[in-house]
Amino acid sequence: MSEKKIIFSGAQPSGNLTLGNYIGALKNWVALQEDYNCYYCIVDLHAITVPQEPKNLRKNSLEVLAQYIASGLDPQKNTIFIQSHVSAHTELAWILNSMCYMGELNRMTQFKEKSSKNEANLNAGLFTYPVLMASDILLYQTDLVPVGEDQKQHLELARNLAQRFNNRYSDTFKVPEPYIGKVGARIMSLQDPTKKMSKSDENVNAYIGLVEDSDVISKKIKRAVTDSLNEVKYRDEQPGIKNLIGIYSNLSGKSISEIELMYEGRGYGDFKNDLAEVVVESLRPVREKYEDLLKNKDYLESIYAQGADKAEKAARKTLRKVYKKVGFVERKYI
Repeated sequence: MSEKKIIFSGAQPSGNLTLGNYIGALKNWVALQEDYNCYYCIVDLHAITVPQEPKNLRKNSLEVLAQYIASGLDPQKNTIFIQSHVSAHTELAWILNSMCYMGELNRMTQFKEKSSKNEANLNAGLFTYPVLMASDILLYQTDLVPVGEDQKQHLELARNLAQRFNNRYSDTFKVPEPYIGKVGARIMSLQDPTKKMSKSDENVNAYIGLVEDSDVISKKIKRAVTDSLNEVKYRDEQPGIKNLIGIYSNLSGKSISEIELMYEGRGYGDFKNDLAEVVVESLRPVREKYEDLLKNKDYLESIYAQGADKAEKAARKTLRKVYKKVGFVERKYI
């Protein structure tokens, strides 16, 4: 039997994850855990490129961990850990920084977007963020990285750096490939369906939090932007209703055509009422498990401690090879 391929992915501890994260990432991750060797990381080192309140960063990191598990990620089948607990991430990032060109980082569209929003906090971390991301991926000899459109450029940089290092020093890193999940899993803002659903949206009605209260979820669905056609049709001319049908289909398991047929001749009111119920009932077990997990901090600590131990072993194995190849003197212990 061939060895399982390795998948790496991570999420920033920026508070509650969204329905978009759940459909676009977490549900796919759960499906992958049987067939792949998966590393799922809470990337707290990435989070500090914007100012963080220390107590909130700690709280958010535990909450994201609990949401991972509540969504169905099994700690026995996956390596789930906190990025800052494995120092090899920053150690490899420094070496890759010395091989990454300024021009490559200047071309990163996310840096351009973030720097325009954070002119008062234009720090070097925002600029070199993609190099740390490359280190995250390459440390674990990753075969596949689940990526959305907004991360493809970062994965391409990781591939370039792996190839550059391999060409200079001999084969060391696997060159990772993108893992493309189900088509149509990109969930858009409920208030502006041209933008991806995001927890950082200034309009709280634009996103649904993964563990939000049921009444809040229902209200947000009912306030979601649609159009004046009053037809439940999955087409580009109706981006708002198309997004809502996509959510309905993903959570209910019904096909797009089934949903269109169900609501033929019926208005948006009926559709939104039913969709609100589908979303609430789909997320209820996640929220209930999440609330139970947060009451058991000892269990969460044991999960991230075990995850860090496992991740550390794999990361150190790669880092030792890297240190030897670049010419560092091997440390001797007395």
